[in-house]
Amino acid sequence: MLARRFPATGVFTAAMRDAFVEDGYLLIEDFVAPAMCDRLIARANELVEGFDAESHRTVFSTSSVAHAADRYFQESGGEIRFFLEEEAVDTAGNLTRPKNLAVNKIGHALHDLDPVFSEFSRQPRLADLARGLVKDPLLLQSMYIFKQPGIGGEVSWHQDSTYLYTEPMSCIGFWFALEDADSSNGGMLAIPGAHRGPLRKRFRRVGDGLVTQTLDETPWPKTPPVALDARKGSLVILDGLLPHYSSANRSPRSRHAYALHVIDGTTDYPADNWLRRREHLPLRGF
Repeated sequence: MLARRFPATGVFTAAMRDAFVEDGYLLIEDFVAPAMCDRLIARANELVEGFDAESHRTVFSTSSVAHAADRYFQESGGEIRFFLEEEAVDTAGNLTRPKNLAVNKIGHALHDLDPVFSEFSRQPRLADLARGLVKDPLLLQSMYIFKQPGIGGEVSWHQDSTYLYTEPMSCIGFWFALEDADSSNGGMLAIPGAHRGPLRKRFRRVGDGLVTQTLDETPWPKTPPVALDARKGSLVILDGLLPHYSSANRSPRSRHAYALHVIDGTTDYPADNWLRRREHLPLRGF
């Protein structure tokens, strides 16, 4: 089943709000002009060109989560850092393909540290949407996701609030399809309405490490998932409690996307959250 979708009118309507409250997601088509998608893709490729893949070989995978023990990942909350696809690195730690086809994602402060992504992330239309969903939106995390052809890793079922936790919970994700995304190249699935359930897990700091703590063992609802197939330029908005998933990409097509997460500045951001900022780079809004 395909997700319901809305046109980009520049206005956050009552119908959009009602759909988001009911489903836990909102799919807005043609939110980003194709030329802007291409600009972000070009900028991400420029950043990868400058990445020293000899010095940093941290793999990001939701199946092994070995990255959680790596300080390069642990300290990425206020940096621009590069993480590799699991299948792009052999057992000896060597790249099995060109660097530009090996990167899984760039994270986690593009929106503050790169001028191209900062300008995009703080555009007025996006600010209006965010203010329609939370009282005081702060830009917490950003990721450029490559979903490389042939090896783009599976992202297991999860809730974003597991990783971006506030009290009360307030995380909202803005996911931009920079290329067409569908079931053939690792498009997203979500369980509509499941955001009304509990947070199942929390990824947090304990001592010098990062652990995943189980909070609630309630299984995911048996509601059939919807396919969040998104044409280039579409925006998918996700409630932080909505379970969602994307399969591995075994196709010859990449599935580039940019994800930005906001939290409500009126909530508490616990000190044991995995993602931390240094004092010189505090969270900012739009």
